[in-house]
Amino acid sequence: MALRILVADDHPLMRTALRQTVAQAMDGAEIVEASRFEQIGPLLAEADTTDVILLDLHMPGMNGFIGLMLLRAEHPAIPVLVVSASEDAATIQRALDCGASGFVPKSAPNSRIGEAIRAVLDGEIWMPEVEASDGGPGLAQRAASLTPQQLRVLAGIAEGKLNKQIAYEMNVAETTVKAHITTILRKLGVLTRTQAALVANQLALTPPNPNEPGNGA
Repeated sequence: MALRILVADDHPLMRTALRQTVAQAMDGAEIVEASRFEQIGPLLAEADTTDVILLDLHMPGMNGFIGLMLLRAEHPAIPVLVVSASEDAATIQRALDCGASGFVPKSAPNSRIGEAIRAVLDGEIWMPEVEASDGGPGLAQRAASLTPQQLRVLAGIAEGKLNKQIAYEMNVAETTVKAHITTILRKLGVLTRTQAALVANQLALTPPNPNEPGNGA
């Protein structure tokens, strides 16, 4: 059976480049594309299996690492290979802490994509040869204990939304959102909604500077 690989990136040129690279590296693979985070779920649901997800950390709807953790919580059997222009050691380490099976900088040679895909399909962790950062795994591990619904609430908090707005978007009662927030505070080890928002902001990402060489979004 042919491999099914999902390429999730908001830039059409980058998706095209990734599609071509994956097609060359993985002969006969079926390649599907998503340009926004919310498109990923339906694309995964429409097929019996997806073998690998290539994920851009900065695509719309991601909310930084919250989107990655949500994806891993809802689809734990599918390895996620992050392909990002943010390639500092701290970002790479945090991506792995949040559940990514590998990390490929967008500045890497095309051959690295094939190497990384084959590695994660074999159950390995693939990352570039950089010195890993030891900062932040505790935070990532605490956030990773949140359920998918709790991650959605945390994303709403990070965006400054009111409880009733979060409830409306999630199609749940406002009391359910409040209950989730109580659990979120406990799991994150914070006391207030403001502190939870600060934690969420630490899990967010600053978009790379598009004027810097090699930085596609």
